[in-house]
Amino acid sequence: MQERDVDIAIIGAGTAGLSAWHAARKQSPSVVLIEGGQYGTTCARVGCMPSKLLIAAADAAHHARDTAGFGVQVRGAIEIDGRAVMERVKRERDGFVNSVLKSMQRIDEADRLQGHARFEGPHTLIVGDHTRLRARNIVIATGMRPTWPAFFEVAGDRLIVSDDVFAWDDLPASVAVFGPGVIGLELGQALHRLDVRLRVFGVSGSLGPFQDEALRDYADRTFNEDFYVDPSAKVESIARDGEQVVITFLERGTGKRLTERFDYLLAATGRRPNVDKLDLGRADLALNDKGVPYFNRFTLQCRNADDSPSHIFIAGDANQELPLLHEASTAGRIAGDNAGRYPELRAGKRNTPLTIVFTDPQMATVGASRAELEQRHGGHECIATGEASFEDQGRAKVIRENRGMMRLYAEHGSGRFLGAELFGPRIEHMAHLLAWSLEQNMGVSRMLEMPFYHPVLEEGLRSGLRDLNTKLLQGPAIVDRCMECGPGD
Repeated sequence: MQERDVDIAIIGAGTAGLSAWHAARKQSPSVVLIEGGQYGTTCARVGCMPSKLLIAAADAAHHARDTAGFGVQVRGAIEIDGRAVMERVKRERDGFVNSVLKSMQRIDEADRLQGHARFEGPHTLIVGDHTRLRARNIVIATGMRPTWPAFFEVAGDRLIVSDDVFAWDDLPASVAVFGPGVIGLELGQALHRLDVRLRVFGVSGSLGPFQDEALRDYADRTFNEDFYVDPSAKVESIARDGEQVVITFLERGTGKRLTERFDYLLAATGRRPNVDKLDLGRADLALNDKGVPYFNRFTLQCRNADDSPSHIFIAGDANQELPLLHEASTAGRIAGDNAGRYPELRAGKRNTPLTIVFTDPQMATVGASRAELEQRHGGHECIATGEASFEDQGRAKVIRENRGMMRLYAEHGSGRFLGAELFGPRIEHMAHLLAWSLEQNMGVSRMLEMPFYHPVLEEGLRSGLRDLNTKLLQGPAIVDRCMECGPGD
């Protein structure tokens, strides 16, 4: 077994790991990057990019079918060539992966180790069966993997996760999706629009990232006009019969017991951090009840079992905080920089929370939820809520995408914008404007001073901000009240 000594070892060559490597290299030339699987980020290989390619095909099919409302007649049926759809998805996906692989080639081969890493001691890693690596400091950036309830396993090889969708050569005839979260909704709606027979089942009543009950109910009604979604499904049994999965459930609305057969059961029921095979017990780290190290979210530094600061850092999806590419990149940079500087540390600036779901209509959240804001800012009396609908919004009606609503939050007294939940056409752009406003600590009145062109969808955002502004109470009295009241008052 080869013996090596380095300043910094980074476990995982995904988005967070690559970001950590580049940051650490600015502090030391002795940095090793370890990858136990295929090179190429989750985003490029099985995440953001291939899913958006599938959604783009689904959107094309949907718009081709939806021309009559504009007075444009398409003669004949719209035909979906599943093989051609998947061929393009995989071809373009491979291009994104190759771009990542090319960037990897800029890292000296001697500084890249292939093999599963596990701790032998706090400063020692065993990589595969070929290298014992002693490192002054270590960054864990091992990502996450899909997980599912054990009773799904009766489906055998007809149980798949989102990663498996992008290995298809052709589209199946039918899929049952379990989990109406971000992944389940995006892939479910796309498959439905590509003529795959679909049902989406949930358990907890949640839908995508929404916490606002009014917005969640509106989105629930809207999606069910397009495809079947039951966020609180009553599934009685799952069985395997031949090459199909048989599911018995109570139909939403009617309560009728139905038994249907599907080609696949797609589990979109969550992901777990890839830390369970690292032998973290030998790293002397304090772990939570899920086996994930405790860490400081501003330095990404882990804590030792005796509560002292560790020389180990954790970044990206592995720490289970915010499984988003831009968050992984930021966290990797902070962790890598601090691993290179340790024992000196610098608190990194974290991004404004931003989530976008590429359904139609799109979903987005900016900042903290209303409930979290109430807890932080002194109770429900201190938070104002503004609302606007896209149903009568001019540009939305012009393009026949006038579905959706938004809820915007601000602080009484200061008038400071705090966050939003949004559902509507091309919301991804408005969500960015709001995230930038939140980063700048802007007040609602200042946001309304910004230019809004006519006619654009962003005028709908202005309507929401105007409604929010009229509901704001400002002045010393309300400020004093909000400083006195506690959470839930």
